[in-house]
Amino acid sequence: MDGFDAAFAELYRASYRVAFRLLGDRTEAEDVAAEALARTYARWRTVETYAAPWACRVATNVAIDRVRRSRRMTGTEAPDRAVADAYAEERVDLQRALRALPRRQRDVVVLRYLADQPEEAVAAALGLAVGTVKSHAARGLAALRERLGDVRVGS
Repeated sequence: MDGFDAAFAELYRASYRVAFRLLGDRTEAEDVAAEALARTYARWRTVETYAAPWACRVATNVAIDRVRRSRRMTGTEAPDRAVADAYAEERVDLQRALRALPRRQRDVVVLRYLADQPEEAVAAALGLAVGTVKSHAARGLAALRERLGDVRVGS
């Protein structure tokens, strides 16, 4: 799997970036990125042509699952953090807003705007036409703007 070895650093950075933006915790983001890359490696022959968006999608799902699990265990909306950061409240709002989106819109928004993937890569990763990616992105961003208020999302 020479292709995976060559792509590892880029895949790790992309997965980590998405996880950190969702979780706000470096250690958790590292764990999520490692999990995403392990899953990517396991399916490498299938996902090699669109590995970066696929790994980011996996990282997103794992990060959201961690937030849900933590919320259930602690009875709170966000993971309990030893050190609060300046963006914790905004991150929690974003997590809630993303969870409220239909799954396909959430996948498109996360891959396009949190993982910085081009429309073509998102389309390949999700098995959609580029036009469908564009419409899901537009609808998802509109829903996020409505839910989050007057903030800049995806620009």
